[in-house]
Formats: sequence, structure tokens, C-alpha cells
Amino acid sequence: MAQIDAFFKLMNEQGASDLHMVSGQQPILRIRGDMEPVKYKVMENDELKSMLYEICPEEKIKIFEETGDVDFGYEIPGLARYRANFFMQKYGIAGVFREIPSDIMSCEQLGLPPVIAKLATLPKGMVVVTGPTGSGKSTTLAAVIDQANKLRKDHILTIEDPIEFVHKSQKAIVNHREIGTHTKGFAEALRGALREDPDIILVGEMRDLETVALAMEAAMTGHLVFATLHTLNASKTVDRMIEIFPASQQEQVRSTLADALRAVVSQTLFKRVDIKGRCAALEILICTSAVRNLIREGKTFQIPSAMQTGKKYGMQTLDDAIAELLRKGWISPEAAYTNCVEKAKFVQYLKQPPMDFTEV
Repeated sequence: MAQIDAFFKLMNEQGASDLHMVSGQQPILRIRGDMEPVKYKVMENDELKSMLYEICPEEKIKIFEETGDVDFGYEIPGLARYRANFFMQKYGIAGVFREIPSDIMSCEQLGLPPVIAKLATLPKGMVVVTGPTGSGKSTTLAAVIDQANKLRKDHILTIEDPIEFVHKSQKAIVNHREIGTHTKGFAEALRGALREDPDIILVGEMRDLETVALAMEAAMTGHLVFATLHTLNASKTVDRMIEIFPASQQEQVRSTLADALRAVVSQTLFKRVDIKGRCAALEILICTSAVRNLIREGKTFQIPSAMQTGKKYGMQTLDDAIAELLRKGWISPEAAYTNCVEKAKFVQYLKQPPMDFTEV
């Protein structure tokens, strides 16, 4: 048993999402969004380096020493998997670990709208899940992939950096590939995927133009592609996927994306005020023919209006989702105001004037 495993067990017991091990500081847990120090001594660089290197594969140590940061996966059988990141900072080495539960929760258990589970039944196209880091994108995608795994006799291929949720083959065959271990990069893995007879491809992150282009190509050639992006809402996601290309190609890309895109799910995570825990507000864009036309014609600024009128298809805006959580008493008015789009709708719920002077 590695020395650091005791911290992972504590993390699991406390219900923490992340563990921070930083030279010159005590270990810190992120519990329901807040950073809580662990009652333990301050870790010095050499001691922490020895502890971290104990669980790091040799080839990853080599990359870390050459570049100053590295990602990899670590697993404690029977407990959980961890997404690990090591990086160098002013006072020495540091490591951040995100817990990935061994048990994959279903869409129903997560309380996701019914349309999210339906995404697993799509025959082809692209579904993009977006949101800031730590907003639960991987958890939502894992639930959708799990649904497909239970329902479809297909080949599911995941490409991640590193592998997060591990799916055991059920009706489907599931293969996991990790960047840096099983393949060089997302673009290389996607190129290879088109020759590996997949039906469903999960792309852990679309980081560059080439990956976006290959993901769109896969969606256009009869595959169902799930991918993530670090954008804040549905219309910004569409804009981001188009603007990553040179201006000379954007007209063609707009047309291709209109045909390929099936849905955009944008998540924001909130701390619950009624019980211990967190909940997600989801903005959902379903690409109906009307939405496709808006993308094709470059009228993405009209997408929020299309979501308002497309509720019968399962669409909802972020503000509507936040308003529903506020109505249930799950989140605070301050959190609702901070994360909403149209501030004027939520300012009435605040007991004091807004704290963020930039919104005035």
C-alpha cells in the first residue's frame, strides 16, 4: 500500500472531490466546493516528491521531469480511480487528485432530464458536453455511455487523458484508450478510430482544430461522437467550434457542423443549501431543423430564443434550470445570481445588492 493511499481513503470518507498535495502546505481537500485543510503536518518538497513518485509510472515521471507537469490515472481496487496531475510551482512539487467513483451513476440517479438518457440512442452525429472544470461533464457523459452500454450491441471506444470512468462491456464492447500510454494524442487516436470499427466514440476533450475537425468528420461518417469543451453555454460552444478554424474555412465548417451536431449540454454545478451535496443546472440545446438553419446562417445569437421555444423537444436555457433549482430551495439566491445569464431576472431574490461590481 502506497503512503498516499491513506489520504485517498480520508478523501473518500469525507466525500471530497479533490485532494491537493502542495510543497510547503498541509494537504487540502475540496469538500462540496470548499477547500478544507487536513490536520497533518506541512509537506516539504523532498518528502512530498517521494510520496508522489511512489504511485507514478516511470514513463510519466520522465515526462514530468522534462516538462514540469503530467497527467495520469491511479486506481485503488475496491475504493476508486483518481485523475492525477503533478506540476512544479514556486515552492516545489504539487499534485492534485480528482476522485472518480468506481460505481457509475445512471442518468436517473443523477437526476438528469429524460432527454439526456435519450442521447445514448442516437444513431449518429455529435453531442458536446460543456462547462467549466469540475462541473460534472465526465459524470454526465459516463451515465450516457453506461446507458448505451446497457442498450446497444455496438463498439464503444473512449479516448481520454487520462482514462476516468471505466466501463465493463455489457451489451456493447467497450475499449478505453489513454493519451500518452496507448496513443500519442487525441488527433492520432481519432484518425486510428475510424479504422477500428467503432459505433460510438467518446473524445475526452477537444483541445485543438485538428481534433475538432476529426470529431466532426467521424460524426459525418456515421459514428455517434460524444465530446467535451470548456465553454459556458450552448451558443458559445457553437461559436467556439467554428471560430477555431481559419476565417476562410468557417463558412464550410458552419455548414458541416449544422449537419453533424445533435445536441449541446452545458453544465454548471451548485452547492446545495438544503442537504449536504451538489446539484447541476443544465442548459440543453437539441439541434432541430430550425437550430440547424441558425447555425448554417451564422445566427447563433438567436439560439437562446430557439431553446425557449423548443421546450417540447427537451430544450432548456441555463436560467430556466437555475430558476427551477431555486424554486425547489436547493440552491441559494446568491449562487443563482452569480451563475445566471440574465442578472435582472434574479436580482429580486437577493437580500443585499450584488457583490460583483463588474455586473453593475
